[in-house]
Amino acid sequence: MLRTPALNFALAAALAGFALAALSPGLLNDSDTYWHIRAGEWMVAHGAVLRADVFSYTAAGAPWHTQEWLSEIAMALGWRGGWAGIHLLFAAAAAVTAGVTAWFVRARVDFVPALLAVVLGLACVTGSLLARPHMLTLPLLAIWTAGLAGAREKNQAPSCWLIAVMPLWANLHGSFAFGLALAGALAIEAVIADRKAALGWGIFLAGATLSCLATPFGISGLLFPFKLSAMQGLGHIGEWQASDFSQVSPFAIALLTALFVMGSGKLKVPAIRLLILLGLVWLALSHGRHQMLLGVVAPILLAPSLAKAWPARNESFKPLLAALAAGGFAALILVRLALPVVRGDDPISPVTALAHVPRFVRETPVLNDYAFGGYLIWNGDKPFIDSRADLYGDIFLQNYAAMTAPDKDALAAALTFYHVRWTIFAREAPVVKLLDATPGWRRLYADKLAVVHVRD
Repeated sequence: MLRTPALNFALAAALAGFALAALSPGLLNDSDTYWHIRAGEWMVAHGAVLRADVFSYTAAGAPWHTQEWLSEIAMALGWRGGWAGIHLLFAAAAAVTAGVTAWFVRARVDFVPALLAVVLGLACVTGSLLARPHMLTLPLLAIWTAGLAGAREKNQAPSCWLIAVMPLWANLHGSFAFGLALAGALAIEAVIADRKAALGWGIFLAGATLSCLATPFGISGLLFPFKLSAMQGLGHIGEWQASDFSQVSPFAIALLTALFVMGSGKLKVPAIRLLILLGLVWLALSHGRHQMLLGVVAPILLAPSLAKAWPARNESFKPLLAALAAGGFAALILVRLALPVVRGDDPISPVTALAHVPRFVRETPVLNDYAFGGYLIWNGDKPFIDSRADLYGDIFLQNYAAMTAPDKDALAAALTFYHVRWTIFAREAPVVKLLDATPGWRRLYADKLAVVHVRD
């Protein structure tokens, strides 16, 4: 059913999401962006999906499961418009995510509680507002969750058209596994409410699961997200670490607000749905990267309960506001294209330091900072390591963590085994001081961001 009163609200939310992603410099603050674009360019140029590493020297030729191949191609095509093109690609994804979430909530809930739910929820996504494949799947997460929640409202199995979301999602990012898990949890809720629902939901889940096999990797693509999440070495990576509450964050504010509303007694959430939400909170607490899942899914799942306490009022659709929103999108696109995106030295881009390394040195083996791996790939240099954790594996990640801790023996062994001729690390990295004191090594260059050492 088309609920026009919610369209104004959804358009406003979509415009806000688009503006945030289109104009935020922080969108490019992740080194993954560099190698995702290069991987996409390789696949476009060769007309094939990458299946082995072509970027590093430590894992050269090793099997590489490019689960996000379709996202990488989209990013490579977006890059043809420069960094502005990347901004616009991800701004479109942010706009659809915000619009779908806002529409579903506002169609059921009064303005003020709907505004609070959507703003607090989507604010939890801002920490993951980065030019990486997961952002391109958030619109699918919103559509998928809204479709499931809408089916539960009608006490029906989800529509067959919703299954079409899954194969697209499975080729964009491994988070499709969460979508299947969410559908399974809501299926349990449906069956508990009415046992006759088991057949419809069972057929839907079977169809959705089978559709995920429509990737270049088949059954291994279906199993890959579970293998990745089981890696022990992920604990050394920031986004896989527990959420940080040492500073005020949107996630912390959202949790406190939810506790206050729940404690008031006015909001009553069914038991199974409450367990789903608690599971999402646990995921977000355990791994900071999962805050975005909670931010999109929670407002949609809570909307029916919010509607019982604060039902939406009848309002008329305002075409003028829709026209203003359309004008706003057009203006933002023009502004983004007109403003140049200048990349310089930043925590993931040692531009000046790398420029001071002679080409003949850069062609020899390097030991690099984890955060610099993407930038090295971007510039055609083969890194020791980058953020493709699944490619390198647990043992390699653990050894790297040891040598950069720094462990003197582990570092010496790595420098010898890999015939390392130069290193590049963040200035504050603990291993820099050890390299300073290591016989046979000297500083070639140092600035406020990075330090380069070379073997004498």
